[in-house]
Amino acid sequence: MGALPSLLILGTLALVSVLLARTRPSAPERSRERYSASVVLAVATVLQAVHFTEELIQGFRISFPEIFGLAPVPFSLFVIFNLGCLMLWIYAIFGIKKARKHAFGAAWFLALAGILNGIAHPVLALTAGTYFPGLYSSLPVAVACCWLVVRLLRATRPIFPDPYLSN
Repeated sequence: MGALPSLLILGTLALVSVLLARTRPSAPERSRERYSASVVLAVATVLQAVHFTEELIQGFRISFPEIFGLAPVPFSLFVIFNLGCLMLWIYAIFGIKKARKHAFGAAWFLALAGILNGIAHPVLALTAGTYFPGLYSSLPVAVACCWLVVRLLRATRPIFPDPYLSN
């Protein structure tokens, strides 16, 4: 199945996102930071919707699996997965304001996946020697996701203090 490489990468990112959400709660007094994180999440979500559209129109679901000698990802699976993620991130915009851990998990997932996308698409284009589907929109998504990481870090604190930062 053409979705296998993507599922392995996305599964790993999901696991890391869940761990971050569970080990970095947001204290009640961090409401302003959560609001800022939700605004950046909204921006990143809109940019990700543009990215999904570029990938869909330009054939990413065919081109990416082809690199691995695999069959294309079925159109319906590609669309349902991406629309499901967009709905989750829209929900998370509101959940972050209320310090919901699952909302932070979704936001961390977008942040990490967006940054990885911003690295992977240019590398894929360089490897192909030409445009690779999703290249143009991957860069603004990556910038927004870097900004999202900063906002998520400000809105949360680790449960376990970093031994290297304490005296």
